[in-house]
Order: sequence, then C-alpha cells, then structure tokens
Amino acid sequence: MKNIRQLALAPALSLGLLATGGGTASAQEEALVTFQVMKPEIAVKLAQAAMEDCRGKGAQVAVAVVDRFGVLQMMLRDRFAGPHTPETARRKAWTAVSFRTDTLTLSGTTAPGSEAYGANFITEALMLGGGVPVEAHGSLVGAVGISGAPGGDMDDECARAGIEAVAADLAF
Repeated sequence: MKNIRQLALAPALSLGLLATGGGTASAQEEALVTFQVMKPEIAVKLAQAAMEDCRGKGAQVAVAVVDRFGVLQMMLRDRFAGPHTPETARRKAWTAVSFRTDTLTLSGTTAPGSEAYGANFITEALMLGGGVPVEAHGSLVGAVGISGAPGGDMDDECARAGIEAVAADLAF
C-alpha cells in the first residue's frame, strides 16, 4: 500500500517542480555549458604550418596540438627531431591550455625565487617556451606545443606561426 501512495505522489511532485521553475528552460541553460574546440582538420593544418615554419629556420621539431581540455588532438614529429620531443611538445601544449597562458611567459613567472615557483612541481606542467594557447573570439579552443628548436624562443615563434596559419579558419 505504501508503494502505491509513493507512486501516486510522484506526478504531483513533478508538477510542483515544474510550477516552481525547476524544469524550465532557463534553469536548464544555467546548468549546462557550451564550448568550442578545433576540428581535427584545423589541428592538423596548425601542426603542419608550425613544423614548416621551424623547418624554414633549420629546426627539426615535434608539434602537439591539444583541445581546450588538454587532450591530444594531433602530434607531428619531423624526421630528425629527438625522441624526447613529442612528449615535451605535448606537455608544453597541456601547460599552455591548463594555465591559459604561453609557456615562454610562464618560464619567467615561475623562475626560482618567484612566488609562482611551486607551479613547476605540478604533474605534467612544463614551464619551457614553446606552448601557446589557441583562442577564437576570446574563447580558449586549444593549445599548440613545439619542442626541438634550439631554444624556447624559436619554439614559441613556430607555434605562433602555426596559429597564424589557421587564424582565418578560427574567425567564425
């Protein structure tokens, strides 16, 4: 008998929630978020352009592109890039998207003796130049990481060249 009463009350409770706004579109919109990520084709185009830029400067590199959550979308390793470069590039991209800033800047702000030095000890974080966030209309859509150039400055330049190559595609 108790189960029948509970079942009889269930529709009334549901109607009460609807009457108080618990099921309105407005409440649902506030409970959900939307976001943009790069299509795989754009991640590939970005990686290829970044690698070509580094090649033009005489550097053999690995290029990693991650989505806004730091998940790998694309990895390219040039034929003579070192075996450590794919993982280093991925970590730079992950760091850029995680901290929402480029890793060249982070390498300075997390230097020994700085207030942010402890960030160097976060698992996966790599505060070396070459990781750059990718944005579209002020929204983070991913990041690119480069490893293998003679220094973080050149890695950063190549990453930015890759982003520039897809800027028109991201201008939606």
